Amino acid sequence: MARILVVEDELKIQQIVRAYLEKEGFEVVTAADGLKALEAAKASRPDLIVLDLMLPGLPGEEVLSRLRQTSDVPVIILSAKSSEDERIFGLNIGADDYLIKPFSPRELVARVLAHLRRSKPAGASRETRLSFNGGRLAILPDQHQVLREEQAVNLTPTEFKMLLLLAQAPGRVFSRAQLLEQAQGYSFEGYDRTVDSHIKNLRQKIEPNPNEPLFIQTVFGVGYKFGGSRDAIGDS
Repeated sequence: MARILVVEDELKIQQIVRAYLEKEGFEVVTAADGLKALEAAKASRPDLIVLDLMLPGLPGEEVLSRLRQTSDVPVIILSAKSSEDERIFGLNIGADDYLIKPFSPRELVARVLAHLRRSKPAGASRETRLSFNGGRLAILPDQHQVLREEQAVNLTPTEFKMLLLLAQAPGRVFSRAQLLEQAQGYSFEGYDRTVDSHIKNLRQKIEPNPNEPLFIQTVFGVGYKFGGSRDAIGDS
């Protein structure tokens, strides 16, 4: 049974979200402010977090930033902050998804299910290590881990899934819609900037020079491709 942490200070919304998630068989833990959210995340070790942004005590943006220092747990923001810039900012600081209030509880449950299916995909790759450019970048699918110059890189689940998809097919061009569909299981309006934000974050974390990307390359007017050179076994 997956455990979901719902961080929401409006009791009515918290109860609705909890009821829908429990109906799907999830164990639900709740918190109504930012500090309690961090405590609950540490104590309950949830499989996914639904996070409001406008919280008492500690805003949701700060909660997310602190979580990302130690955890790659999938995070879905659920917020009344609805502008495109606010959504992009939430993704840039480490959210995997963003749902705007008022929202459909059924859609939220669908997104939760999609992220959980993809956070630990069974049989995602038979290879235990994919190494590129003399070991400058390595991906360990089974461990859900990425190494840059043999140093661990902290990626969100969505970032990891996008990188693995690209790296498993070097040179193949993926559209933004394809990347989002493969990583999250669905697409939605405004996905272009959503994918671009995840790619920007990825480049900052794995590229030697994010302004001149070696691994994740833009194909203008189409999407992105992986430009790394695969190492032969034993070369890394």
